Amino acid sequence: MKPSLVARPELARQGAQKIDWVRRHMPILSRLEEEFSADRPFAGKRVVVCVHLEAKTANLALVLRAGGAEVAVTGSNPDSTKDDVVAALADQGLKVYARHGASPQEMLDSMSDALDLRPHAVVDDGGDLLEVLHDRRRELLPELAGVCEETTTGVERARERQASGGLQTAVMLINDARCKYLFDNVHGTGQSVWDAVMRSTNLSIAGKSVCVMGFGWCGRGIALRAAGLGARVSVIEPDPIKAADALMTGYHVGSAAELLAKADFVVTATGVAATLSEPHFAHLKPGAILANAGHFWDEIDASSLAAAGTEQRTMRENVTGTRLPQGWVYLLGEGHIVNIACADGHPAEIMDTSFALQALSVHALLTGPSPEPGLHPVPESVDRRVAELKLAAAGVTIA
Repeated sequence: MKPSLVARPELARQGAQKIDWVRRHMPILSRLEEEFSADRPFAGKRVVVCVHLEAKTANLALVLRAGGAEVAVTGSNPDSTKDDVVAALADQGLKVYARHGASPQEMLDSMSDALDLRPHAVVDDGGDLLEVLHDRRRELLPELAGVCEETTTGVERARERQASGGLQTAVMLINDARCKYLFDNVHGTGQSVWDAVMRSTNLSIAGKSVCVMGFGWCGRGIALRAAGLGARVSVIEPDPIKAADALMTGYHVGSAAELLAKADFVVTATGVAATLSEPHFAHLKPGAILANAGHFWDEIDASSLAAAGTEQRTMRENVTGTRLPQGWVYLLGEGHIVNIACADGHPAEIMDTSFALQALSVHALLTGPSPEPGLHPVPESVDRRVAELKLAAAGVTIA
């Protein structure tokens, strides 16, 4: 394999401090690390991790190594890669291929470099490694027990590949586990999105009008936290069942033309390109602040927004202003995923549950019967164990 790609090796100590901090607040993974260190269930196995490469992901990689696995790590998004954490992992002997701000081609090359490990299991985010495995590195598929997929978008991509008959490995649907979407998607996204918005703007949410585009689990969390901060919340959702759910939850539901004209903040959370695009811009309220909470960078069509404006200006860090005919509007983080482009992503305690699901699902893939190619739910026993460990860590007894 190639040597690790480390852009800032001098930052290793700073990265190690970040990893140590999150480890102190991820008690479920700490418990699993104790068990894995004693049992070494992954001895002789190879695992590649492709998730937002920051301190919480580093902790997961180290827990897998504690179980005996040889681990290579790469990033799923160049905005979220922390060069100090990359340096710390490389300093601790892991293979790491990522740098902050990498180009799309560099990202693909780094993923392929990590896959040179010839993994038996993959931890994926957004389906990126699944795509690379099928499109560029098919020779690795026979050795692969399966992929553990973290996100809504990645699960949808796996389902599309399965429907077309092109899925050649097992995919464990981590995102569909209750301990994932009830905690990570609702509480993690809800808190981290508004953390990013408030850091970037230094503005109040209370008393403002917030429009959430998309009412899946992430949209639900964004709306819930906005309401808790004192905002008036509206929802744009084309699925009639989800729209009715938003209505019954207490939010104002309507069309884009109606709701965008009143919104001080507009947050997209769909996983669909051009959710907020050229036809919508004329409806935006002057002074509106736009943020994307979905997986793909093009959920807000930033290039069309720039083309629609007569002037564009950096207003402050992570805030770009565009003068439209009706007035200025402001885009956060260039339309990239706001909670990682403008903040630190989900809280450590939230990712503790998600990454515990990942660790135990890798354990199921590598120590149980080899699953057939196709889509597989997280075993109910894994989902329940993570919840039990979460309660135990909080000192809660329910029976």
